[in-house]
Amino acid sequence: MLAQLPRTPDPHWSRLDSADGTRALDRYAIEQAGIAGETLMQRAGEAAFALLRQRWPEARRLLICCGGGNNGGDGYVVAALARQAGLSPMLLAMTPRDALKGDARTMADRAAEVPQVNLASLPAALRGADLVVDALLGTGADKPVREPLAAVIDAINASARPVLALDLPSGLHADSGRPLGVAVRASATITFIGVKQGLLTGAGLDHAGALSFNHLGVPLSVYQRVPPAALCPNPSWLPALLPPRLRAGHKGLYGHVLVIGGDHGYAGAAMMAAQAALRCGAGLVSVATRAQHVSAFLTRQPELMVRGVDTRDDLQPLLDKASVLVVGPGLGQDKWGQVMLDAALASGLPAVLDADAINLLAGHSERPQRADLVWTPHPGEAARLLGQSAASVQQDRFAALDALCQHTGGTVLLKGVGTLINHADARQPPVLIRQGNPGMASGGMGDVLSGIIGALLGQGLSPREAAAGGGLLHALAGDQVAARQGERGMAATDLLAELPALINDQTHGQGAA
Repeated sequence: MLAQLPRTPDPHWSRLDSADGTRALDRYAIEQAGIAGETLMQRAGEAAFALLRQRWPEARRLLICCGGGNNGGDGYVVAALARQAGLSPMLLAMTPRDALKGDARTMADRAAEVPQVNLASLPAALRGADLVVDALLGTGADKPVREPLAAVIDAINASARPVLALDLPSGLHADSGRPLGVAVRASATITFIGVKQGLLTGAGLDHAGALSFNHLGVPLSVYQRVPPAALCPNPSWLPALLPPRLRAGHKGLYGHVLVIGGDHGYAGAAMMAAQAALRCGAGLVSVATRAQHVSAFLTRQPELMVRGVDTRDDLQPLLDKASVLVVGPGLGQDKWGQVMLDAALASGLPAVLDADAINLLAGHSERPQRADLVWTPHPGEAARLLGQSAASVQQDRFAALDALCQHTGGTVLLKGVGTLINHADARQPPVLIRQGNPGMASGGMGDVLSGIIGALLGQGLSPREAAAGGGLLHALAGDQVAARQGERGMAATDLLAELPALINDQTHGQGAA
């Protein structure tokens, strides 16, 4: 079950915030809404303690690790509440109490009777703990974690004890989700006021564990003062994307998608993209592939119009009839694929560029800069487009998305955990798809996604809408398959049967976050 996220005035969307944005929300909550900082800290500790009791009702021996800032102050609230509840808390204080300031000092004073441990006794304290509460570092951390804090985090991770992180796991960069050298691997994280964007992409999800959010009573008027750093579409958005079809409508109104791909040995990729386009409402779906594959396509899916093409001249009649292209699934990187790609781009038709179309273009110094193209790279393909490593892309996926949008001039969907979408004009925040599951890490998933996006483009959505809607549909379909059969062994074609119900359901996900 996904954690609730902060709403926006549009109920179809939820917001994510940067570290700076969260600090602005906190400031406005104090200055404009009149909520004292001490009250916010007390509420944070109370929310964390309530989650702790709900999730680990048998835990009695708590080790609460507190840093010197407001995050540590939240931890001191938890320690005081645990003692009042008759539990057996212990404190590891990384900053002496007399060196603390402001609200953190106030909360530390209230927890003064909680027994303390030091670094030397930390290993024994971890062995004796039922649960660790991580309140070491907050959203302000942006430099590599130094000793002795790094050693404490390593010890927590090595202890195999369940961990509840307050606001975000210590050592995790709030904006990018990258570990700052070392970061706590939490069993659960409760984040406050703003959901930090780094918790939902890159390594963030693996470090955060089960994510909860509490707004601490901050009113919607405060959120309206601070623009979100990113937006997450809720499933209730899907019915709003496409209007009901006209009773007198016909197939010509809903787009003619042409899938170009399937070189020798790669027919399956083009097949899956075409089937996904068909299942997501495209009026017509054609396929340009190698002649040897035509009979297999028609046997598997007779609704497709399939043509064997060897040359640019063979492809041109199909381009003349299409309204949207999906180029790349199984295209290959040999001469045939390059010829097909060149012809597709020369047609001027809006297109989804996937897989080998991206790989071929990555090798060219001059790439098309067009607003009507949707690029769908995975981190490796993104790295080739940007001339860097996949690891560097994953270190800051939001920065990589911005760079890709500027490089391409179009819409980019950066695949991976916390799929990201935006357009080069950047008039709106990036979109993050928080649905999906690890079972979708299997061959062919990207081909299905490209076909979904192509179908939505063909039905009149803008490139950004089609990419965001396609990413959400794809992830929801994967989640439905996982709910039915589990994650391991999920095949890309398993998603196809889920797509029509998702795209037609007028009530799916209403009110969900």
